[in-house]
Amino acid sequence: MSNFWRNWMTVWCIGIGLFGVTLAAGALEATSEPTRIVFQLLNGPGELNLDSHMRFSLAVLGAVSIGWSITLFAAIQAVNQLDKAASKPIWILVIVSVLTWAAIDTALSIATGFWRNAIPNLVYVLTFLLPVSQSGVLKD
Repeated sequence: MSNFWRNWMTVWCIGIGLFGVTLAAGALEATSEPTRIVFQLLNGPGELNLDSHMRFSLAVLGAVSIGWSITLFAAIQAVNQLDKAASKPIWILVIVSVLTWAAIDTALSIATGFWRNAIPNLVYVLTFLLPVSQSGVLKD
């Protein structure tokens, strides 16, 4: 993978991490404004109620997103150090992980009335698949 696509993937991972920070910020009243803005943009049904259960959920989701971004960054860094034969099955697993997240997150977002969340999910998937497809890491 070229430096351009590696840098792209680094920025992509940072984007996921920053989204995680935004979610985690909703855990505390003093830092919850960015979270409120995200929920306003998603325009789901009902009012946003940042009660203790929702704040706990946001804290956990934020932490998981931050951890996932670091894990993906580590996996991408590691797979880029392997030769083509060894890296291809790892790239496929990373792709499956991203597509699994996107499918479940998008389906449940739509089912719960937050259909607008499908839009950033699609952007995340496309901006992940673009460097994978363009870099040639899956070619034999």
